[in-house]
Amino acid sequence: MPLDPLATVADLTVRGMPVEAGEEAMVAVYLDVASTAVRDAAGTAISRATSTVTLEGASRQWLTLPGAPVEEVTAVSIDGRTVTDWRLVSGRLWLARGWGACEPSEVSVTYTHGLAEVPADIVDLVCRMTAAALVAYRASTSGEALAATREVTAERLGDWSVSYASDGRVSTMELTERWRERLAARFGSSVTALRSR
Repeated sequence: MPLDPLATVADLTVRGMPVEAGEEAMVAVYLDVASTAVRDAAGTAISRATSTVTLEGASRQWLTLPGAPVEEVTAVSIDGRTVTDWRLVSGRLWLARGWGACEPSEVSVTYTHGLAEVPADIVDLVCRMTAAALVAYRASTSGEALAATREVTAERLGDWSVSYASDGRVSTMELTERWRERLAARFGSSVTALRSR
């Protein structure tokens, strides 16, 4: 089951970007794409979700789960065999015998994690990305809003001239390096096998 976007049309409206009749479906796509980009950079769902992850198990007793805070663990297996003698302590799983023996194992965990309420700065980021895409869409008549973003770096009025620079982003839905680093530091995880149910 896909995750809900990290911001809503109502969040856009409150920030001064009303959605016009006929734009709802497109704005829903923009909100979803922006939310996916933010979650990708964060390395976690951010909002509350139930997920199944597959992690590498080792001989150590502790296993850290991505997507803090961890609310509840409902199923754990090692190499396909159900395990029940684990304990959830401060968002980490503890198993007395460890999560692997002499060789690595695959630990599969189904759990509920993430924040009950999306932080205001994350909602704002998703809204700003969506608003930028919406403004570009409204200014375009031939689909050029999907073209690479270009920033005006210089303009001249007499014998009009304009210079553009690109920060390397392909679209308004791509986060700057600064935002990627900020999200990774705040939410980051090295686990990439995260899927929502």
